[in-house]
Amino acid sequence: MKIYNTLTNKKEKFIPIEKGKVKMYVCGPTVYNYFHIGNARPLIFFDVVKKFFEYFGNEVILVRNVTDIDDKLINRSIEEKIPVTEIAEKYTKAFFDDCKALEINPADHHPKATEYISDMINLIKELEEKEFAYEVNGDVYFSVSNVEGYGKLSGKKLEDLQAGARVEANKQKKHPADFTLWKKAKPGEPKWASPWGEGRPGWHTECVVMSRKLLGGTFDIHGGGIDLVFPHHENEIAQAEASNNKKLANYWMHNGYLNIEGEKMSKSLNNFFTARDILKKYDAEAIRFFFLSKHYRSPIDFNEDIIKESSQAVKNLYNTIKSADYLNIIDNKFKFTEIHLQHKNNFVTAMNDDFNTAKAISVLFDITKTYNKTKDPGFIHLLIELGNVLGFFLDLKEKLSNDLSDISGELIELLISYRIRLKHEKNWEMADRIRNDLKEMGITLKDTPEGTDWNIEK
Repeated sequence: MKIYNTLTNKKEKFIPIEKGKVKMYVCGPTVYNYFHIGNARPLIFFDVVKKFFEYFGNEVILVRNVTDIDDKLINRSIEEKIPVTEIAEKYTKAFFDDCKALEINPADHHPKATEYISDMINLIKELEEKEFAYEVNGDVYFSVSNVEGYGKLSGKKLEDLQAGARVEANKQKKHPADFTLWKKAKPGEPKWASPWGEGRPGWHTECVVMSRKLLGGTFDIHGGGIDLVFPHHENEIAQAEASNNKKLANYWMHNGYLNIEGEKMSKSLNNFFTARDILKKYDAEAIRFFFLSKHYRSPIDFNEDIIKESSQAVKNLYNTIKSADYLNIIDNKFKFTEIHLQHKNNFVTAMNDDFNTAKAISVLFDITKTYNKTKDPGFIHLLIELGNVLGFFLDLKEKLSNDLSDISGELIELLISYRIRLKHEKNWEMADRIRNDLKEMGITLKDTPEGTDWNIEK
């Protein structure tokens, strides 16, 4: 397997620190709002990364943090007029609910920033003792000038950051790029006691502490969106290496933006759609297909037409499975032959090449084409096995059964629409016949001013 490492700007052979075990940290949500569909991209992609490693029998430990203290939560608290803790609880629950609706598996650990405040204070004290941090009026800053190689992840240079500093930059800082490790509390804000006075930790410090606490001094993969490369991930590296002179992670992986009309989707630009809003219109697997049909490092444009195409593509895959009468062959014994294994090898080769899910998906369609020619049920089993790696066809029995129910509901709605048309045409005999025939099948209709409701009698 080769992974594109943002730190080296090239694909590198993946060698885990411990054979048979992969340790991953992926930056999670700041819980001050419902997450937008762009935030779903790293959630879905790293869900697939974990599944692929597990497919080959690896133990995968995935940590995804929850930032439950931040300026954004405080501002939201003021806006909604409820305590910060309630804001955090409300949107943390919403995050997990939306992840479940998107069929994204929970991480192995979901540490909350507020659970590790004492550890963060200890790290800041250590950095201060080693002269990588300094305190000014209750605020503590990290001194980027004291770190060798600052900017190696993002490619930014200190002299450029100095030259590009804004006029209104914080005058307490020794260098404009110095970042906050500890923030002095303002009146009414959440706060914790510290050697520098009451306050709260900085965002960049939170992830360093939680990742190392749960995964060790150096772990395998650190992931997130490309917008986190600078300053967040750059500043994580600076703190980690300053404190113990060890790498924080061996491989840094970043997914590309989701764009709206060429611009990055973000709450600040107010051009975002929440995941829960999109889920009202499209199935979770259609959204997953939309993201995975493009390489994770490439930007992708949000487009309703493309989502509709993704939805239809997923339906086509399911139609192949249904055409094979899968519910009746699911327990049949089978053995993959050489031709099956050729397709499987194509899939694995694509995924081993920096998780090229777009190519992997094309292999799924190659399998369906081969099945349609041969009617070999082994290809259906292979389709499902490999589809599962990408997060498709999970809970298949239930979904196929529900799909049949959905079709039945659509047929009933169609008959009702015909009946309404017949009534408008004053064809009362045929309209009554539809009502009576449905009633004999156990389906009762009730006409209301808003339309016609129906129920299945038990």
